[in-house]
Amino acid sequence: MPVFIKVSKNNNSKSTAYGKHYGRVIATKTMTYNELCRHMSEHNSVYGEDVCLGVANKLQSCILEQLLEGKKVQFGELGTFYLAAKSSGTEKVEDFSLGSNIQGLFLCFAPSRTDVNNLTSKMLKKKATLMNVKSLTEAKAKSAGTQQSTDNGQQNSGSNTGGSSDTGSTTPSSGGSTSGSGDSDPDNGDGME
Repeated sequence: MPVFIKVSKNNNSKSTAYGKHYGRVIATKTMTYNELCRHMSEHNSVYGEDVCLGVANKLQSCILEQLLEGKKVQFGELGTFYLAAKSSGTEKVEDFSLGSNIQGLFLCFAPSRTDVNNLTSKMLKKKATLMNVKSLTEAKAKSAGTQQSTDNGQQNSGSNTGGSSDTGSTTPSSGGSTSGSGDSDPDNGDGME
C-alpha cells in the first residue's frame, strides 16, 4: 500500500508561499491500539493477540513512567521518546516560576538515525512508495466510467433483443458487485479530504 500525497494550493494571502502548491500526506485510516496488537499477533508470532496486548500495555505504561521521571526512552531502532516544555519567558531568572511560566509538557519523538534503521526524512522517502491522490481518483473515475458504459451496453442489448425482466435485473447487480470493491478508496478513509 502506498503513502498517499494530496497536492493543495496555499490560499493564505498573508503567507510568503501564497498561491504555491504543496504535497501533504493523507492517512487512509487510523489503526487503533487493539488493531495494532492484533496485527502484531498475526505476523508469524507465537504469541496471541491477548499476550501482545498485555505486553504493549505494560510497555506503554513503563515508557510514560520513565518519561515522567525525566528520562528519555529509546524505543528499539525506531527512535527515542522524550518530553519538551513550552514556557513563557521572564526578564530575570528569579522571576521564573515553574507553576505559572511552564505552560505545558509535550510528548516528542526523535526518529532513529542509526545505520541499522535510519528513519530520517530522506531515508523514509526512499523507503516509501508514494502515490498522488489525484491519480488514484482519476483512475477510479475512469474505471467507473468504463464499467458504467459496459453496464449500459449490456442493458441496451438486453432490451433490444426483447429479453425477459430477469435478464435485465441480473446485469446491474453483476455490474454493482464489481464496482463495489472500494477497500483502497482514499476518499473513504479517516483523515482523507
